[in-house]
Amino acid sequence: MVEEFWNSKIETMPLNELKKLQLTRLKKLVRYVYENNRFYHDRFKESNVKPDDIKTLDDIKKLPFLTKQDLRDYYPFGLVCVEIDDVVEIHASSGTTGKPVVGPYTKNDLEVWAEVMARSLWANGLRKNDILQNAYGYGLFTGAHGFEKGAQRIGATVIPISSGNTKRQIAVMKDFGSTALACTPSYSLYMAEVAEEMGFDPKNDFKLKIGCFGAEAWSEEMRRNIEKTWGITAHEHYGLTEIIGPGVVSECKEKKLHIN
Repeated sequence: MVEEFWNSKIETMPLNELKKLQLTRLKKLVRYVYENNRFYHDRFKESNVKPDDIKTLDDIKKLPFLTKQDLRDYYPFGLVCVEIDDVVEIHASSGTTGKPVVGPYTKNDLEVWAEVMARSLWANGLRKNDILQNAYGYGLFTGAHGFEKGAQRIGATVIPISSGNTKRQIAVMKDFGSTALACTPSYSLYMAEVAEEMGFDPKNDFKLKIGCFGAEAWSEEMRRNIEKTWGITAHEHYGLTEIIGPGVVSECKEKKLHIN
């Protein structure tokens, strides 16, 4: 029997239990950052908030906002709440509008990232016997790494081909029998054009079943075009460097968005 959920205990938790869990974690998080980082300690103090003031989920409204400017002012590691020796991986935004937003990850952060991405990809229909062609760019950008971690947590095969070199993408897709594609939605359509130029029928000459798309805006019309062209189901993934990367929000098979 194939499980409908990757983590049914968490994903189907009754609402009252979920809220209790959220409150427990919120209290723990607020106290942790208050006690382990001078910036958060001072910002909370300026807002007249202490960890003991968080008694309900509604009290989240008492917490001060963290702004993009804060992230830039304390670049690169001023907001880290652990010893820098505990950071095992670092990602960052492109920094096109200013200093890059830096995302340092502990070992536990990477475990959480893999878990939420596994939930997301499982909801898309990815399974252990699938082959994911990961055509997001590798590097400081979080995109490719999140999809790789989630797919590997499931046990699927990952082709870390990265972006670009489209003719090679098509050759690999054909030769390796890729069943899932992760990339930007616009790039998937460009790949289809190149495949046709190479003499392939995107819908019938490949084994693709699932598309995992994000990192740019796209419309329902574009989704329908992708699904018609490739003969796949196309799913939205949303994330940002400030919050782990991809894995923040994703779609189930019914194309409904879920927050992890």
